[in-house]
Amino acid sequence: MVNPHLWRPTARSMGKSSVKGLTRYNRWSSLAMLEEDEGDRYDWLSNLPDDVLLNIVERLDTTDAVRTSILSTRWKQIAAMLSKINLSVGSFDTEHVRSELTCDVVQANQSMLEATRTMLESRTNQYTIHLLRMQFFLADGSVNIGQTVANTIATKKVGSVELTLLTEKDGSICTHDDLVTHGRQLSSFVDACPNTFSGLARLKLENMRLGEPDFSKIFSISKRLEFLCLFNCDIGYLSFLEVEHPQLRELEILKCDFEMVDLKWLPKLTTLTFTCWESKHYPLSFGFVPLLQTANISNTALSSHKMLKLSEFLGKVTLRELHLNFESEKIWVQPEGPKELWQVFHKLRIVKLSGISEECHLGWTMFVLQGAPSLQELHIEVWDHLCEMVEDEGHRKTLAYSKLKKDAYVEWEAPPSCFKHHNLSVLRVYGFQSDDKFVNYILGVMEVTVGLEDIYLYEKPGCEMCKHKMKKDGYPRTDELRIMLRNIFNRETCSLARVHFPSARM
Repeated sequence: MVNPHLWRPTARSMGKSSVKGLTRYNRWSSLAMLEEDEGDRYDWLSNLPDDVLLNIVERLDTTDAVRTSILSTRWKQIAAMLSKINLSVGSFDTEHVRSELTCDVVQANQSMLEATRTMLESRTNQYTIHLLRMQFFLADGSVNIGQTVANTIATKKVGSVELTLLTEKDGSICTHDDLVTHGRQLSSFVDACPNTFSGLARLKLENMRLGEPDFSKIFSISKRLEFLCLFNCDIGYLSFLEVEHPQLRELEILKCDFEMVDLKWLPKLTTLTFTCWESKHYPLSFGFVPLLQTANISNTALSSHKMLKLSEFLGKVTLRELHLNFESEKIWVQPEGPKELWQVFHKLRIVKLSGISEECHLGWTMFVLQGAPSLQELHIEVWDHLCEMVEDEGHRKTLAYSKLKKDAYVEWEAPPSCFKHHNLSVLRVYGFQSDDKFVNYILGVMEVTVGLEDIYLYEKPGCEMCKHKMKKDGYPRTDELRIMLRNIFNRETCSLARVHFPSARM
């Protein structure tokens, strides 16, 4: 699954970026001096046609593309021809290494403003900006940056505009007052730069508590908005958010404290990502979303979280791809029968079940095969993400994690002996172990699938932070063990599926 955190620069990361940027700058300077000393020997690149030279330069990031202008007079023209401009705080500052975040924000936005004006105000209408991507702090200087972008949208040929607004404090250290302050900063920014929002195609917001009119205002003036990401945003703890927009295609609501989000009227929405809710009821309501095809839903469930019945939760939505992530904690989906799931599942092509704790059995996942007759790929990921899990029993009790086994609430019935699935072609199992639980599960899938072609068995996923905590696993790493497993699968079933042991992880 996609990482839910928005990227944010810090004092340390900016310092490293500055050093790296300065190194690149020196490299270009050395090349320029070499060209000047040795005449036309290296001038073959500058003599390329504009479209070819532009194609080469646009493969660099914007920072390096701008630095090529020092090579010669010819190269100075290239920066004004770029069709993709990606400007973010920290990428243009090559002078300061800072230690205090408040200083970072002020200087970073100032450097960002200078870079924005340099890149945008000198451009002519001869060349279209197909993509303008901006990322800066919602703080001192942000209004000036926003107004420069608004002027560019109004006077230049601009296609898609993306805006990411970072807050001065990271979400992990934000207090209630910080969230309110950030919300007020955004409200002031919107009032000062309405034309910036009117041209937006993509918007990312983080760490703020807004008033209900603020969301309504953003939705109403951002008429071209196609993508919206809200990270740690709300309009009050356990509040209600209603979303209506004629153009929105992708919506991400990540770690937000809403009691309920009502997708009331989103006629073009195709992709939804929703993570981490505190509501004890269904956290989403699906209204008019006729084109919704992909849903990514993730939660670290507590004992008080309601078991979700997908037939009720998703209502009349008909999906093609579904990703559920249990974050190595309680399984919060209640398996249902084919009749109940028909409306939601009958067009499903891909299902991914991630973050299944290693203490859980896997048989319950068979309800997906029973309810999704058109399913082509099934992904199962089993692992305990130790660096994010709460292992201390006292701490788990304080946080209201379930005391029972993590699949204790799951009720399911094995498929009838006559059941066969005719469309599944690929099974991927991440975190595979050479034990009865995994082997029997794979044999069970092979027995009920008629057209299974490939089975991919991956080793346990793991991040660098929790590798030292991971116990020695039972993944088959030798040819001898892999041949033995293939023989077991071939001997026990009539399936012709190929069994693979890829080295890459999910």
